Amino acid sequence: MITSKFTHSVSQWAACLLAALFMALAMFVGPAGAQDEILRGPDTEAEIDSTVGPRPDWSWLEQLRFVTTSDFPPFNYYDEDGVLTGLNVDLARSICRVLSVNCQVSELEWDDLTETVNEGAADAALAGIAITPETVQQLDFTDIYLQIPARFAAQKTAEIETITAESLDGQSIGVARDTAHHAFLKTFFPDAELSLFDNLGDARAALRAGGVDLVFADGLSTVFWVNGAGSRGCCKMVDGGFMEPRYFGQGLAIAVKRGNDRLVTVLNYALARLRAEGRLEELMLRYFPLSLY
Repeated sequence: MITSKFTHSVSQWAACLLAALFMALAMFVGPAGAQDEILRGPDTEAEIDSTVGPRPDWSWLEQLRFVTTSDFPPFNYYDEDGVLTGLNVDLARSICRVLSVNCQVSELEWDDLTETVNEGAADAALAGIAITPETVQQLDFTDIYLQIPARFAAQKTAEIETITAESLDGQSIGVARDTAHHAFLKTFFPDAELSLFDNLGDARAALRAGGVDLVFADGLSTVFWVNGAGSRGCCKMVDGGFMEPRYFGQGLAIAVKRGNDRLVTVLNYALARLRAEGRLEELMLRYFPLSLY
């Protein structure tokens, strides 16, 4: 199986950390129903229709069968009541509501996702399968619904506020060796002083101890680490996100069986409508109360 998770460099311990941090943050975020009246997009159906474009025909579609995994919060995981939930699960259900079709979301092992979709046992996988030259030979993908940026973190007392070649002069940057983030820094900041570590955990420990000035890594785990107990309050996020597709992927999309163009068209319509109505942003805020960008 060639497919890989979009955050394949995030280890299992990091996923567990994200789970704990997310559950803590969730205490401060209202339930889904409480947010239904916020963040609306265009005010009228006509404006929404104009933004989204023509409605495709989905009279042939009575049910959508999504598959996901359960081991990567806040995207897909079991809550304390044993219910499969997460951003991807709620997005699947939101798509079904837009289309007024029955919805089924099932859990599978990661290695079974592609085969299950291509054999027709499920319609789509919503589990963070990366769009890569390898995966596009196995699956077709919808439009992107989320991009995970790369971010810098620094000591709280650091004066650096903006990332430029000049501002990085004299600053040591911790990064996990032989990763996409390492390659990005070598390409776009060739004169930067890099401190290479065997893993991201060691780089963050060095930042916390003052052994490096900055750490560069994926924005998802970094924003939770900075705001969580693991950082011990040492650090802050710096500047905005870097989203170079050659290094960090094209973003998250829904995977379907190769050649199922009409389903891709319908799913893209549903995603566009959720975005135009502001509901996609609601989902992001529900699961990412700390900005990834």
